[in-house]
Amino acid sequence: MDEIIGRILSDLENPSPISQAFLKDLEALLGYALGTNDSMDLENLYSELSSRNIGLTSLTNAIYSAMDSGGSPRISVLASKVYVSLLLAPNSPVLSLFTPIAFLSLLRTIRMAFKDSSLVSNEGSLSRNPGAKKKGRRNARLDKSRAENRDMGCENEGEEKGYNVKDLFFVLDKFEVVLGLVHLDRFPDCLKALVQTVCQILTMAVEFSGHLESFGSLNGVCSRILGEVLKAVHGNQVHTAAEVLKELSSLILLHKSEIRSFGLGFVVNRMVELGESSSDIKKAVANLPKYLAQKAPEKAEPRALAVESIIEIVKALDFEDQVGFADYVVKMSQGKGQFRLLSVDIIPVLMMSLSGSLGFDMVNGVENSWGWRLLEALVQRCSDITAGIRARALNNLAQLVVPLSRNDNSKEALKEVLGLGNKGTNGMNDLLKKRCMDEKAAVRKASLLLISKLAALLGGELDGDLLKTIGMACSDPLVSIRKVAISAISEAFRTYSTCLIIKEWMHSVPRLINDNETSIQEECENLFLELVLERVVRAGSKRSSNHESVPHDTLGQKNNFDMDSEFLFPQGVLGLLKGICDGEVAPWVKKICSSLGKKKKLRPSICIALKKIIRESEIQWLNNSMPIEKWTAPPGSWFLLSEVSAYLPKAVDWEFLHRHLQHLDKYKPVGELKGSLEQGDPDEGMLDIEFHSVAWIGDRVFLLQTISNVSVELPPEPAADLAHSFLKRLEGFNMHSTEVNAHVKALRTLCKRKALNTDEADLLVTRWTDQLLSKSSKVLDSYMSKISDVTKENVFLTPHTGVSQPGSKTAAYESKLSTQATIAMYTIGSLVIVCPSANFKSIVPVIHTIITSGISDSKSSKLPGSAAPVKDRAPSLFIQAWLTMGKICLADSKLAKRYLPLFVQELEKSDSAALRNNIVVVMSDFCVRYTALVDCYMSKITKCLRDPCELVRRQTFTLLSRLLQRDYVKWRGVLFLRFLLCLVDDSEKIRQQADFLFGNILKAKAPLLAYNSFVEAIFVLNDCNAHTGCKNANSSRNENRLFTLRGNDEKSRSQRMHIYVTLLKQMAPEHLLATFAKVCAEILASATDTLLSLEDSTGLSVLQDAFLILSSKEIRVQPSRGSSSEAADIEEEVVESGVASTSAAKGRAITQAVRKGLIQNTIPIFIELKRLLESKNSPLTGSLMECLRILLKDYKNEIDDILVADRQLQKELIYDMQKYESMKSKSTAVKAVASVQKSDTHRSTGVSKEPSLSALKSKLPEQLHTNSKVASAAADAIAAATVRSVLREVNQGASTPLSTMNVPKLKAHSGEAAAVKDGRFEVIESLRRRQSFYSDDEN
Repeated sequence: MDEIIGRILSDLENPSPISQAFLKDLEALLGYALGTNDSMDLENLYSELSSRNIGLTSLTNAIYSAMDSGGSPRISVLASKVYVSLLLAPNSPVLSLFTPIAFLSLLRTIRMAFKDSSLVSNEGSLSRNPGAKKKGRRNARLDKSRAENRDMGCENEGEEKGYNVKDLFFVLDKFEVVLGLVHLDRFPDCLKALVQTVCQILTMAVEFSGHLESFGSLNGVCSRILGEVLKAVHGNQVHTAAEVLKELSSLILLHKSEIRSFGLGFVVNRMVELGESSSDIKKAVANLPKYLAQKAPEKAEPRALAVESIIEIVKALDFEDQVGFADYVVKMSQGKGQFRLLSVDIIPVLMMSLSGSLGFDMVNGVENSWGWRLLEALVQRCSDITAGIRARALNNLAQLVVPLSRNDNSKEALKEVLGLGNKGTNGMNDLLKKRCMDEKAAVRKASLLLISKLAALLGGELDGDLLKTIGMACSDPLVSIRKVAISAISEAFRTYSTCLIIKEWMHSVPRLINDNETSIQEECENLFLELVLERVVRAGSKRSSNHESVPHDTLGQKNNFDMDSEFLFPQGVLGLLKGICDGEVAPWVKKICSSLGKKKKLRPSICIALKKIIRESEIQWLNNSMPIEKWTAPPGSWFLLSEVSAYLPKAVDWEFLHRHLQHLDKYKPVGELKGSLEQGDPDEGMLDIEFHSVAWIGDRVFLLQTISNVSVELPPEPAADLAHSFLKRLEGFNMHSTEVNAHVKALRTLCKRKALNTDEADLLVTRWTDQLLSKSSKVLDSYMSKISDVTKENVFLTPHTGVSQPGSKTAAYESKLSTQATIAMYTIGSLVIVCPSANFKSIVPVIHTIITSGISDSKSSKLPGSAAPVKDRAPSLFIQAWLTMGKICLADSKLAKRYLPLFVQELEKSDSAALRNNIVVVMSDFCVRYTALVDCYMSKITKCLRDPCELVRRQTFTLLSRLLQRDYVKWRGVLFLRFLLCLVDDSEKIRQQADFLFGNILKAKAPLLAYNSFVEAIFVLNDCNAHTGCKNANSSRNENRLFTLRGNDEKSRSQRMHIYVTLLKQMAPEHLLATFAKVCAEILASATDTLLSLEDSTGLSVLQDAFLILSSKEIRVQPSRGSSSEAADIEEEVVESGVASTSAAKGRAITQAVRKGLIQNTIPIFIELKRLLESKNSPLTGSLMECLRILLKDYKNEIDDILVADRQLQKELIYDMQKYESMKSKSTAVKAVASVQKSDTHRSTGVSKEPSLSALKSKLPEQLHTNSKVASAAADAIAAATVRSVLREVNQGASTPLSTMNVPKLKAHSGEAAAVKDGRFEVIESLRRRQSFYSDDEN
């Protein structure tokens, strides 16, 4: 060992750089001393150093210089190990050996060693541990081995550069002991560097962990080091804890789970434990969540991890600190955008994690609880200015509703905050209505999700407007929003089955069976099965044994029956059945039942339940002592049974059907007969159709359909009798039209199902069809001959005596013949559908006579004895004749070619809305069957889109839309331009259908149509022919004017802009750019080239519309400048990063193209057009300047380059922009000040007093203080308001601050001064008599 000491001394005396051999010698010496706890050798070293006048600083300087050597990591790590061993050696003079420079060098070596894992030696794991106890003893063999190692180290010093990991880990492992010997309170820089080093090596050790035995062991070492640092001996614990938490916060906010877990674990476990004994550490830990909130990243995933970390720390805090953090979150919700978004994410997690201590259980302290304040803050963010925050707040509020509703106290607090309690003002309903109509899809989706969660809480408090809004959302363009809307309204229906909810659900959900999305169709079927059919089954399975115990009042039998019905069939089943038979809902219900039947999802229990409902209703009617002849089944019950029985024929027995058929035949509702029928008529037994009960007819029609559905299960004899009975009733021609159709279909079904084969069935159908045709022809001939006879009798009579009086027997008899002929005509139409192969040639002449009766010679029609046309004598017969002829033409193509022009002529000239509506239906069927024939008449058909009758317009729009979707009609010619007028139709339903057509169907089917026809639409809507270069004929011009919105009035201009905006919303960004260029080239350039006349009012309207379009926000492609907090503004949620990056690149390219096109093409046109308009003193100059101001407001810095060709225009635009901004700031400030004053006036109960300037400033919104221009304008507005207040008080004679001031009073002068005063007295009095000052609001 003496030899090793000698080499160490000689190396210290030698000024050359420290070698690895020197460090190896020191390592051997110190290792032996630490292993044996023998300080003899070290004391010999210290004594030799003293004898040679070498201080300990020389030794430490040599070691830290080796640590700072950047050449060899092995030497640096070895030097670090030696330095630590030197400090830990027995009887070591620590205070003399420790220096801040050496300590910082030690920390730097550790960081550099972890920074690059490639510096680790390949044989590091094989090197010996100098601290092991199995080191040799103090003898000659140890000296010999050390000498050999020294020689080998010298030979390989230049070859081996890597360090031994065990040496590095030894240094870290002994750091805790070193800190116990060295107190860092005097060395704050060393303390800070130590904390930073510990946190940094944890971050770097993730990649380095493969070279360590365990990453957990490193965590343990670092945890012990930081725990030692937090002791009071190392300085002020407040500063130390703050420094530790600051460095740990960077670890907590990292993605890497190991590092994040270490940071959270140390804070939650170790520091919270230390905080129990130290108030300084406790305070620092309590402030850590606030610090993390300030440092939280903006991106979604890292922000979620930050929220999770914050909550973990808050859960470990005391209750007072948790309340303090909650208040901080509330304040944060009113700050900047990123903090508002973070607070919205924190609130629900915080409330659910600390649900037991929210403060809702406090006695008389609900409004002061911190849970209450958090809820209020979250509800306020639901109306945030940023769409992403609004959507997030609504989503998070939806997550809170269910957990808070489980506890009574929290549920009541939730209702109070949402405005649903006794003191509520229905605020949540109003908020949800606005959010459901939000322009951003993510907000709409989130609001609907909240409604679905609030269904149990809101219950019957959902108002009609909100339900309608949800129903409209079921037709949203986005599939995801439609699904959420269906879920929301279905949840409300599932929870509270009120009449309002049932009605809206019926009109919103069943129609989605025709949705393009298969999953929505399946959801629609499942919901109908659950919410409608299963409820019917449950209602039918309930026993009615207690219904007799219900008391009855003979004075109110009808009311008692309704009450008993609700008692028998709860859960709104009767309302459900009534809702499904609504005219708009019934077609969707039919399709749903058909789909469920084909999928075999219908159960026999549905039919059994419906039969029981019908039977129990009849029993209840009789129990109320009401006449059985007035009884009808619950509305909708027979309709639903007729639909489901088609797939469950064995579930409906014949005895049940036969009994109710006999009942309906026996108790036919007969109305009160009028006129000559009361006096007796030869045909008095004929039933007057007009007095049939609608309910009775409906029951009979659906009963007949049910019978036809189950006819295959009927016995042979009853089936034959039934068919004979149906035929006899048809031959009487005394039924309602719906009954006729039902009887014909039932008769055909009976014949087909009871025949032995198809040929026999066709033969039977043809036989009774010919029989009915023959009798129908006789009825029509009889009526026409009767008219002819009456005409002949009146030939020589005067016009007054030749007309039958309304009360005469002749008029009544003719009316009966007309009614019977109408039913016969309808029967013929039904027979055409049932048996199109029958011979109808014999009936065509009679029908031709009827439909052409009004097209006779105009001169002969004016003669006194001439007969009135059928359309005047029998309008119903006339309309039915056209319908029947249309059905016959569908079965006969040759006949269709002959009569098609006649249909078109009648469509144009008829003054009957019902006939026009029916002809439109016939023409749509012709378009399917004879597409080529109808194509040339499409312009005539589209004229019905501007029909004065709303029903005709709506029918035409619906039918043409279906034809367009099925490609029977093409979007060419004037068809598209005429459809545009439906967007601004007077009917709200037509407008909604048009919005859906253009926003969904057309956008997917013809995405380029709006772009290709946009400029042409501008000219057509303004009735301008400049784009065609020719004038239309008068007839064509009059026809085209029906589809124009010409005029400069506000209504016409707003309607045209609505159409333009709708078309622009359908365009892709690249098409918007091209449309911008087309409008400039084809309209603005045409005006500069005088191709578009500025003397014509239509040309001016076109030019003004072009300015409005170019300045609208819909045509502008906005660059994506928003932060990640606005990510929810995207309409469709795209999660694939590749798609998102592609969209961003595409957006940047489009933005650059917009700017390039704006500079190169647009501005020269505007400059030339401005000169032209100024030369003509045109009023459109202001519109042009406003358009330019809006276009260039995003390019303020480039105006000099853009308007280099016109410096005057450049100055004018800059002035206009500045003036506009100042006016906008002023108006914003005035409105804000006025609102503050108004709120103060409403709150004051006594005499109103004008608030001071500082008070008004403090009450203004925070956003006004951030904008300097708005703040300045606000100050001016406040000053003006103060001046008006003072003037108002002066005029009212009130005391002012000047009158109350103690100022010296001047005495009156005598002599000339008094004379002057007397001379001015009259002037002063005249001024006093003048009108007093008034403030602006009083004027």
